[in-house]
Amino acid sequence: MDPRDVTTAEQARAIVEERELDHVKGGVFDMDGVLRGKYMAREKFLSALENGFGFCDVVLGWDSYDQLYDNVTVTGWHTGYPDAAVRVLPETCREIPWEDGMLFFLGEFTGEHESVCPRAVLRRTLEKAEAMGFDTLAGFEYEFFVFEETPHSVREKHYRDLTPMQPGFFGYSVLRNTVESDFYRDLLDGCQDMDMALEGLHEETGPGCLEAAITVDAGLNAADKAALFKTFAKIMAQKTGMMATFMAKWSPDWPGQSGHIHMSLKGKDGGAAFVGGDGAMSETMRHFVGGQQKLMPEMLAMVASTVNSYTRLIPGFWAPTDASWGIDNRTCAIRVIPGSAKSQRVEYRVAAADANPYLALAAALGAGLWGIENGIEPDPAVDGNAYDKKFPKRLNLPATLFEAAGRLRASKPARTLFGDAFVEHFAASREWEEREFRKHISDWEMERYFEII
Repeated sequence: MDPRDVTTAEQARAIVEERELDHVKGGVFDMDGVLRGKYMAREKFLSALENGFGFCDVVLGWDSYDQLYDNVTVTGWHTGYPDAAVRVLPETCREIPWEDGMLFFLGEFTGEHESVCPRAVLRRTLEKAEAMGFDTLAGFEYEFFVFEETPHSVREKHYRDLTPMQPGFFGYSVLRNTVESDFYRDLLDGCQDMDMALEGLHEETGPGCLEAAITVDAGLNAADKAALFKTFAKIMAQKTGMMATFMAKWSPDWPGQSGHIHMSLKGKDGGAAFVGGDGAMSETMRHFVGGQQKLMPEMLAMVASTVNSYTRLIPGFWAPTDASWGIDNRTCAIRVIPGSAKSQRVEYRVAAADANPYLALAAALGAGLWGIENGIEPDPAVDGNAYDKKFPKRLNLPATLFEAAGRLRASKPARTLFGDAFVEHFAASREWEEREFRKHISDWEMERYFEII
């Protein structure tokens, strides 16, 4: 049986027994989009297919460095960090090519933890779209840097003077991708084998920078593929003696790394909801863009979710600083891409590579749906360079993660779309992240102030 054919618990049981596997690997994604998982003995996994299994709820209560949040209520010392219920998702079955037929399944938190589970937040947003009469298509594209380093060497170097896979600026280079074709082929083949096929892969601007476009799919599948791509691209790099990073910006000398999201809506009749007469933007698309533009400052924490995210959002580095939109304009936060009924779409360009794909898509889609529901008209489209324009204060993006978390907490639309429990939990987790950052003294501060001030 092909893992791609698995959609039910019965089929999942059959493929595990067919392969005579002693263990199966499963995992869940945490608040930062980090995959947390384990090997499960066959009998335990087969039981979990019917009854679910317990997973320590600390994975929803700690940061990307395994430090415990001190300001959330769903989990914490006050609850004793119990096991939370997780359901196995048979339709996410994949083979891990490097583990001799090993199968991998995603899970999703249920019960009271479902309210803050990132995948569940997106699933509920997609269900809202469906209730409004829409099917959602999405495609993620990621920029990431690859280095000739290992987890040991980067620590020994204190993350300085790292050696990139290739030097210099050389975007779309056939020379580079041919010289490094072994790694490119490993990545292309590995993604194909794991059902997250790439429709494009090329050299980007910056030393060792690549860009991968994941093939478009239905909303939840698209986010699963994006989240798994970020994990397994790192795995594929490390298995060849290199490292990949999806930080929003790792060096002040190079552009930041984007995680753009392309999306469109289809009506239940299969028609393109974004296409109006003569191929123009439909009213639905206009209001979708209007909602995204209006709510972007309030929901930025969900798409720029680390302290580092905000080092990317500066003028002149292919990242927006205001909630702007334009027709095929890459200087804007929202790029409307005109085309046929099949290709006309919105590109949500504010998102960085470090975002949790489930939450980034939930924010972008949820804001668009809110715009449709409320008939929100966008501001006039930007012609020319958006960085040179002066925008009203209401369209200015938060400048820090702490500010963005506060805007999210105060957002009534966000609470309506995603629930009070999620908004409080996620906003608190982002405030924790900023407070952890503020405990540390940067090299810049030492060099600037140590002697002179």
